[in-house]
Amino acid sequence: MVWKENMERSTDARESIVNTAREVFGRYGFKKATMDDIARAAHKGKSSLYHYFRSKEEVFQAVVDVEFRILEKEIKGAIASADDPLKKIEAYVKTRMEALNRLANFYSAFRDEYLEQYTFVRDFRLQIDQYEIAMFKSLLALGVEQGIFIVPDLDLYSFAIVTAMKGLEYDLAIEKDVDKLRYKIDSLMQVLFHGIMKR
Repeated sequence: MVWKENMERSTDARESIVNTAREVFGRYGFKKATMDDIARAAHKGKSSLYHYFRSKEEVFQAVVDVEFRILEKEIKGAIASADDPLKKIEAYVKTRMEALNRLANFYSAFRDEYLEQYTFVRDFRLQIDQYEIAMFKSLLALGVEQGIFIVPDLDLYSFAIVTAMKGLEYDLAIEKDVDKLRYKIDSLMQVLFHGIMKR
């Protein structure tokens, strides 16, 4: 029983460090943030951090993973609450784009060129691309099945939609005016999906 309590304490301590690191990386960025900054913000000695993480890169990897899980949960909830395939796609795009404003570290790992040197970032980007393409493919297939969409090539259209979103995400991610952000997302939806609607 004691070992179980120790494990729970260890898990809680690790989660606390990750949550603190989210704020530190969000404030300074990955490049400028240090393990000293994280230790100070977490009210721990730097040696305590190294008990749970081998490096700053490993902390950042844990942070990005947490933020991806937050985004994934929000996206699944938004899709589940929508009625038809088009509304599900709209919910996906809106939830994802609005989340980029809040999940700074996820966005940084997804976008910042200097992070490409890290294998875990390259792997993460590939994983996200595959996740998004698969998600769009399933939603487009649902629309085709219900007679709402005309999509000759599910793989190609899914890839094109994800590519189009990535091309616009920087502008959307830095937009702080919520009304302007929603207007831009609505405009993106019109551009992306008007062509696949059955007439």
